[in-house]
Amino acid sequence: MKLAAVDIGSNAIRMQVTNVIEYDNDVVFKKLEYIRFPLRLGHDVFSQGQISEKTSLKFIKLMKAFKLFIDLYEVDDYMACATSAMREASNGEELKKIVKEETGLEITIIEGDTEAELVNRAVNIHITDAPFLHIDVGGGSTELNVYLQKEKVASRSFRLGGVRRLDKKDSPEVWKEMETWIEEKIPTRLQKITALGTGGNISKIFELSGIKKGKKLSYEKAQEVVERLSQLTLEERIFKLQLNHDRADVIIPASEIYLGAMKAAHARYIIVPDVGLKDGVMHYLFEKNKHRIAPYIVKSSW
Repeated sequence: MKLAAVDIGSNAIRMQVTNVIEYDNDVVFKKLEYIRFPLRLGHDVFSQGQISEKTSLKFIKLMKAFKLFIDLYEVDDYMACATSAMREASNGEELKKIVKEETGLEITIIEGDTEAELVNRAVNIHITDAPFLHIDVGGGSTELNVYLQKEKVASRSFRLGGVRRLDKKDSPEVWKEMETWIEEKIPTRLQKITALGTGGNISKIFELSGIKKGKKLSYEKAQEVVERLSQLTLEERIFKLQLNHDRADVIIPASEIYLGAMKAAHARYIIVPDVGLKDGVMHYLFEKNKHRIAPYIVKSSW
């Protein structure tokens, strides 16, 4: 069974095609295609309240390309999710209709709580009985989830994101609101809570830290990496660290949100699994379609 997920974020748009195989009672998700295109919808929306005509034309072309990939791979089911930029854009619904008419691709504009729920499907396997604060920072919003004994006990979406902060469209009121919410939902007895971070920017911070995959990243080490990045110019981040331009400029403001949430929660460490919204969408599609999966049978040559 082949599935496709399209993540229409505020900083970039991603598409992944996955082949789901069942073998010997195990289910394997095999990535067939992955594309990340740096179309920053949030820059238009957080500054002007709508997606510009120039960006809209690029967006439609990109959706046409993604729909071609979905058709060429003969995907059984797909889901295209749009997050904060499109849900806040005054012309978001109109653009969604145009895409449907011109490409046949159906876009679902999701709310912050739905976005958090989808991402949770991908991170659940990393949650243990210990208390966790899941932090997912996107271009336009931040989703927080508190887990106790593997159960999600609190969840909230905030209009605070890397692109929004980069464009100076975040507000001190929202920052205070997020910090207060964390302090209320995480009592003093849970000060040994561990953070779990998802999103491209925290993944890059983890990579730059040099910590081995699967290990925890300390607050101090993450802060050290961010401080090192802040001492470099944008050009130095691009050429010395080989960061893409749309990562090099947003990584510091996005990282400040992760660090701010960790500080408010008194979290000394953060776990960084390499998963995101697209992975959660894959899990959702699998659950929806698993009755259609055909077991992979190895035929004997005898």
